[in-house]
Amino acid sequence: MRPLEGLLVLDFSIFLSGPSAALRLADLGARVIKVERPDGGDLCRQLYISELELDGESTLFHSINRNKESFAANLKDPIDLERAKELIKQADVIVQNFRPGVMTRLGLDYEAVRQINPRIVYGEITGYGNDGPWVYKPGQDLLLQSISGLVWLNGDADRPPTPFGLAVVDLFTGAHLVQGILACLVRRGVTGQGGLVQVSLLESILDFQFEVLTTHLNDGGKQPQRSTINNAHAYLAAPYGIYQTADGFLALAMGSIPVLGELLDCPPLLGYTDSATWFTQRDDIKAILVDHLKTHPTKHWLDILEPQDIWCADVLTWERLLQHEGFKVIDMIQEVARDENVKLDTLRCPIRIDGEILKSEKGAPRIGEDTGRIMSEFAISS
Repeated sequence: MRPLEGLLVLDFSIFLSGPSAALRLADLGARVIKVERPDGGDLCRQLYISELELDGESTLFHSINRNKESFAANLKDPIDLERAKELIKQADVIVQNFRPGVMTRLGLDYEAVRQINPRIVYGEITGYGNDGPWVYKPGQDLLLQSISGLVWLNGDADRPPTPFGLAVVDLFTGAHLVQGILACLVRRGVTGQGGLVQVSLLESILDFQFEVLTTHLNDGGKQPQRSTINNAHAYLAAPYGIYQTADGFLALAMGSIPVLGELLDCPPLLGYTDSATWFTQRDDIKAILVDHLKTHPTKHWLDILEPQDIWCADVLTWERLLQHEGFKVIDMIQEVARDENVKLDTLRCPIRIDGEILKSEKGAPRIGEDTGRIMSEFAISS
């Protein structure tokens, strides 16, 4: 039995942050019903991150909405709205990520919903919170990476601000919402009290940077200092970075520069005995490593460094990763299916419970495919 079995989650959210939170609750055993518009459904159905599609919809939608049911409802229609409220009466959790004011206008904000179901745990995601000058700015991932300053941590110092290559803001925010929902569910189990869980994309991506922002708040307000050469962390000294070798790349994490000099047979590194210089002169040190590491293949360096417990790694492509036994043994890939002809390989939930890997074969639903059955099951009048 999975931990959240028996709980009913209504997923009113769209795109990535909210649906990713509802997905994780489903992985942990909750029953998730996606409430979406009859005419087009979740806009993510047509949000393509490549040209790849499945059954007329984006693979992004399929991957982030697997293991859910779909209940079609036009919440601006009084009849459909009442049907949604009948579901709410019997639900445990609601997830929504509309701009501030949208659910209030529909009569489905937390204060209204708690009158329908006092035990509800209501999860809400906004872009920038509910107050201030940014309330109605678009809550889009790249925009949040930029506003939050995150992009000034990536790339080399002589390069422009560089974003992450994936929707890191949305996914971290979804994870934070799940944490809050689970905490409220624990409290409800003790006191019977539901609750409102609020997270914003801005607060989540700031929290993601807590380590380096804390440094900034206490070092006199210095700006991040990215390396000019092979930057991988604006606040860490050499050798931290990724280096080209004769046949690929080698990642080097924290370590003693003189020790590296001895192991790599690189005499110019032996003089950096003062650890303070590993930061103040890190570009000089990295330049030495850049030239030296190109002289041999990656495996040559790994065979030297790994037995000495130096923190290093090969830099794998996805093709090489998927073929590696280290990947295969964790069994991360699962196949999900909408029907016999609509199947997708994707990744499973990364959490294990009591040693059990959590997989589910149920693919993303078609718009409203479960509406009739759900209305009958929950005694909702048609």
